[in-house]
Amino acid sequence: MSKTIDRRHFIATGAGALAMPFVSRSASAQAGWPSRQIRMICSYPAGGQTDLLARAYGEFISKQVGKTVVVENKPGASGAIGTAEVARAEPDGHTMLCSISTTYIMNRVVMKNPGYDMDKDLTLVSVIPGAGLLLVANPKTGVKTLEDFVAFARKSGKVNFGTYSAGSAPHMTINELNKQYGLNIEPVHYRGEAPMWTGMLEGTLDAAMGSYTAAQSVLQSDRGTVFAVHSKKVDAIPAIKTLPEQGATSKFFTVSGFSGWAVPRATPQGVVDRLAELCVAANNDPKVKEVLATFVLEPAISFKETNALYQRELPIWIESAKSLGLEPA
Repeated sequence: MSKTIDRRHFIATGAGALAMPFVSRSASAQAGWPSRQIRMICSYPAGGQTDLLARAYGEFISKQVGKTVVVENKPGASGAIGTAEVARAEPDGHTMLCSISTTYIMNRVVMKNPGYDMDKDLTLVSVIPGAGLLLVANPKTGVKTLEDFVAFARKSGKVNFGTYSAGSAPHMTINELNKQYGLNIEPVHYRGEAPMWTGMLEGTLDAAMGSYTAAQSVLQSDRGTVFAVHSKKVDAIPAIKTLPEQGATSKFFTVSGFSGWAVPRATPQGVVDRLAELCVAANNDPKVKEVLATFVLEPAISFKETNALYQRELPIWIESAKSLGLEPA
């Protein structure tokens, strides 16, 4: 049984019955919270993974605290628009952000002025560790392992490799593979996963990298072969080894990214703790479970675990991002 399944089982059996009201140990610290509806700003468009997580967890929180949680989509600038709005909000626990590690980490490297300083303006509450991203090759390449891919790339001289944006995890993966193996993999940047996987379906790409869920159109039509996963195994395809298991040595292949929640920095710690506990308790909610299963995600983790993960992954992401040599826009 995988660590992910073990963990989910532990949470499911240990968090208590959903029918009972959730009582936070930190509730007494901020007994008056919430006093009105809560705004949860999602910094990405409606209908996507981040939005669906925001709505599922928001609905659970609403039921537990007795106040409406209103999800507002404020997309744009890699999440910076919505994030800046939360950073400027009153730090009273009635405004929170739902976003991803691109917003929390990468924007400081690729943007001159994202409109917020993550470490001064925001506090991470709870996050959902990212799933392993798939590396998928066009079947015509004959690639089935990382060793095959390296051999193909050396023989071909140049490989077209799809990413879902410049500065993304796939872009950094390409850069790290080029450095380790002396390859000439050329990133082809798309505006999102959907058009990237369309490129694979059309046969214009030698390889691409993205999420298990979004890749299904390619995999189910036999237009792509998974030859590795980025940093952690995917339960649905346990036989596929990670890049480190296949000999890739970059530290970047040990990080997974995340989705999750943040509040303005001066929000009282009692409220932060309660929100984090509510996010963890929500892992047992049927709607939350359904969204997590759809995107093959792990459950939300505690405030302590969240900030340990952030501090551990932050310098690795920054180092890899800077090595791309991108000029901040």
